[in-house]
Amino acid sequence: MKKISLLGTGLIGAFYTMSLTGHRRQDKIVHVCSAHEDTARNFALKWNIPKYSTNMKEAIEDPECEVVVIGLPNYLHKEAILMACRAGKGVLCTKPLGMNGKDAKEILDAVEEAGIFHGYLEDLVYTPKTLKAIGLIKNGSCGRILWTKSREAHSGPHSAWFWDKTKSGGGALVDLGCHCIEIGRNYIGKNVRPLEVICWAETQVKPIDAEDHAIALIKYESGAISQIEVSWNFRGGMDLRDEVSGTEGTIRLDHWLRTGIEVFTTGSTGNYVSEKTESDAGWLFPVGDEVNSLGYNDMFTDMLDSLEKNENPKESFYDGYIVNAIMDACYLSAKTKRWEPVELRVWRGSQKVNSNSDLIEYDDLHYLIKEEKMPDGTKKIMLKEKNSGTIIQQVIPA
Repeated sequence: MKKISLLGTGLIGAFYTMSLTGHRRQDKIVHVCSAHEDTARNFALKWNIPKYSTNMKEAIEDPECEVVVIGLPNYLHKEAILMACRAGKGVLCTKPLGMNGKDAKEILDAVEEAGIFHGYLEDLVYTPKTLKAIGLIKNGSCGRILWTKSREAHSGPHSAWFWDKTKSGGGALVDLGCHCIEIGRNYIGKNVRPLEVICWAETQVKPIDAEDHAIALIKYESGAISQIEVSWNFRGGMDLRDEVSGTEGTIRLDHWLRTGIEVFTTGSTGNYVSEKTESDAGWLFPVGDEVNSLGYNDMFTDMLDSLEKNENPKESFYDGYIVNAIMDACYLSAKTKRWEPVELRVWRGSQKVNSNSDLIEYDDLHYLIKEEKMPDGTKKIMLKEKNSGTIIQQVIPA
């Protein structure tokens, strides 16, 4: 059991609270902090939290508090984490870790120098579907990973600060791209170094200074390519989809627009359906357990179990730093219109990963390219001669 001070009472703070109070053993939020006293008081009353305040320092230094959970706007992350370091409290922080790579590196250095537990709350790598996919990849079901794609798109975030890049650090790329980048890293292997990126990012629709749509390719040392697409202009709900392609298999995931529940209603109920759902009439796709489907339950279980066992969680501030560094390269590429290197001041993964293609021997003289069954029952085999490099085909009768 851990006693928690929660910083932030917005959408993410509410999701965190639903997960912490409804899923894992006896962990308890003992103090909640919000910018406005009325909001803090009402939140505390709703969730039966004994103490509330508008002062981060007070909440962090609460003698009862053992771990600080940060669900604050991006520009407040570093300040809150540095306070937790000075107080010697473990700290869990929502995404992105910092406003940029420099911020994230300062944060990582601070928690490691202070010797405190730290966890990066990247919920979308903890969804049940994602965890299942990662398990399949680790057991070799897909072979060597060649390509991943992660897409998150909706009509835009809920709070004003997201739309102000001086407070958020950017637009859709910072808000959603951090999810997609880390999902791709988990599929490819977090020990594989990201090398360079090429990115397009523009403001297509919204009257803001930041980008509302971005697409990027991230090249990894293994030869794998991770493709991400993020948008604040998508209409029709929240589109969360991943794909993974390897030498031995493929995985496709749809997290939100097709949930397994389909409802048609002729009239508006005025009720909440699911995150980012734009209508409560017509065909709807509700989510059976929203908090669990978004990964919060498994995320907090991993974080708090790791804290109690004095182990590193699956996602630490080091991972948050890598993500911020990749996003920095994306923003630079969007300006220069060319491939830009991922600048990592610290790298703790593999130093060299073999990127050679897998050559499958068919016999002593040939490599196998492909074999398939034809409509007439025959089998066609495509081969490459080892000595000459000539491509040939063989047809085996039915």
